[in-house]
Amino acid sequence: MNATDRSAHRAAVHAGLLAATGATDGADDPARPLFASLLAGNAAGRGCLPEHLGLGRIAFAAMLARFFPGHVAAGSARIIQRIPEWNDLCQLLIDHRAGRDEEVEFWLARIVATGCAGANHLWEDLGLASRDELSALMRLAFPALAAANDRDMKWKKFLYRQYCARDGIYVCPAPSCGVCKDFTACFGSEN
Repeated sequence: MNATDRSAHRAAVHAGLLAATGATDGADDPARPLFASLLAGNAAGRGCLPEHLGLGRIAFAAMLARFFPGHVAAGSARIIQRIPEWNDLCQLLIDHRAGRDEEVEFWLARIVATGCAGANHLWEDLGLASRDELSALMRLAFPALAAANDRDMKWKKFLYRQYCARDGIYVCPAPSCGVCKDFTACFGSEN
């Protein structure tokens, strides 16, 4: 399937998920379009997420039942190696969760941490349509982290920087981002 076909397939799955009715407590949830985008990207073979988005079968089934009852996900059968820092990244995200919906925030923490195993920009590794969707996800579920990324650093770099700083590990070659020779690698365009 070429890129145009994948984009069209992704758009059709996304629209179908959002048009589906029957969701009970999740019908008006602002996280629903984000989960629809994650599922659509996965169905179109985008990103690095495994079939259950990194949630495992039980949590994945619960997410589908809440937001898209009756939907049978046709995701990628990819298997990715869990990265050694996966638990720590999950904990970082959970420690900064919004506190509005524990279940959704835990699901999104697991999905985002799983996406960090990919080799591309985090929004691409998650199969999202754009970086703006990832930023919306972060503002919704992890607002303190979103606010801390006040210079719009690339999300994966930002999360790893937060993770490392938490343990007192500073891997940046300069004392501040403004004087670093790699500034554009961290803050440049993600297209």
